[in-house]
Amino acid sequence: MLLTGYQKRILRAECNPSFESVHCKATLDEDIGCVLPYLNAVLGGTQYLNDPPEVMFHVHGRIIKVGAREIAINALKDEAEADKILAWLQREINDAWDKRATITPCTSGRQRPVLMEVLKRLPWTNCRQCGLATCMVFAARVVEGAVGPEACPVLDPEQRRHLEGYLAGFALDE
Repeated sequence: MLLTGYQKRILRAECNPSFESVHCKATLDEDIGCVLPYLNAVLGGTQYLNDPPEVMFHVHGRIIKVGAREIAINALKDEAEADKILAWLQREINDAWDKRATITPCTSGRQRPVLMEVLKRLPWTNCRQCGLATCMVFAARVVEGAVGPEACPVLDPEQRRHLEGYLAGFALDE
């Protein structure tokens, strides 16, 4: 077992304290930098940095940064969601470390969807039914992995199928 524990902090966005979501930062008990290329290979990070070693993931609408000594997660509903994601990551980290002999390490990020390709698959109504100001903002959130096609209530089944088909090649939501 590589990662035995961590200390977590739950934070509110300093730039806008009225946001309902919270962020989590966990300081790791061990340096896990050696497992990051294996974790990236298994989970398919969207960005990988070598110095300092960090990998970014977009999972279930959350942006997760895993570094050698810290994990950061954005846009959480509450502390319970942070606990669930941290427990999952600890299992994934330890599993990748245990199976490293069978994993080809990866130090590059996965290709991300193109904003204009997402936008052209949307209805362009700017109806705000998704809770966002425009279809362009919605498309940007899709590219970030923060929302999926299901968050657009006015997409007809054919548009949804086309958008889901395009996004399937990127596997943004694990």
